[in-house]
Amino acid sequence: MGDAEALLAAARRGQPRALARLISLVENGSPQLREVMRLVEPHTGRARVIGLTGAPGVGKSTITGALVRAYRSEVLQVGVLAVDPTSPFTGGALLGDRVRMQDHATDDGVFIRSMATRGHLGGLSSAVPQALRILDAAGFDVIMIETVGVGQAEVEIASLADSTLVIVAPGMGDSVQAAKAGILEIADIFVVNKGDRPGAQEAIRDLRTMVAMASYGDDAWKPPIVETTAAAGRGIDDLVGRLNAHAAWLDASGERARRRVARARDEISALAVAELRQRLGALPGQAHLEKLAEQVASGQLDPYTAADQLVEG
Repeated sequence: MGDAEALLAAARRGQPRALARLISLVENGSPQLREVMRLVEPHTGRARVIGLTGAPGVGKSTITGALVRAYRSEVLQVGVLAVDPTSPFTGGALLGDRVRMQDHATDDGVFIRSMATRGHLGGLSSAVPQALRILDAAGFDVIMIETVGVGQAEVEIASLADSTLVIVAPGMGDSVQAAKAGILEIADIFVVNKGDRPGAQEAIRDLRTMVAMASYGDDAWKPPIVETTAAAGRGIDDLVGRLNAHAAWLDASGERARRRVARARDEISALAVAELRQRLGALPGQAHLEKLAEQVASGQLDPYTAADQLVEG
């Protein structure tokens, strides 16, 4: 049995160190990664993937922790990928928000991993799709992705999750502005957290108005609005019920399969582009690329012509 095969077998037996090592192989772009993904693939496709997004400070980590608690009460295995900003000093993930989930640190049925964005736009590390596959293959029933709140680029979460929660909180800015940033389009469920604070009902009203203005087909899912106070556990049962209803709709409508095909398509494209960039950088014609770049920068050549010359070369 090879090293990658042994690691996967250990991860499937519930050994967190083996699981952590597999995800580290993904993050570090290890030469073993292709073998790992080949071994992982037959065991994937079972886990529910839930994305949580929203501006910093709305309580994403608190809601994630509350959902972990709720799913663990149903004896489900839960994985959490918390995608953090990359530290400018270490290149690693900033772990400050993870302290809110330490209640689950000693639970064998919960695996929490922080991943750095490493400059990847959209709030998601480019390694997250592969990390999702590993958690799925390791037997987790529910996988949650909690992402950096980075505004318009945050919509990338929708391409990875089966169900996407968009979390807002009173006093965190205009809810309508969030919709303008493209948030309305990706939400499967809106969560107004910190519902005990002034302004919560206004935020709910704004979201209801926006949802009412949107056009949905007869069979389309219309995103509900759930009010929570996650720190006190209020509204979490309602949120779990809405997530279950959305999961049932995904299966009945065929939308889950469609989303997963789209996810695989995006993943293949991203890997192909990354491979092409790597090969391009390793070509003997690197000096030619530098010369073309100088010509474009000085206005002697347009970038399209330069790209054509590089490909032809």
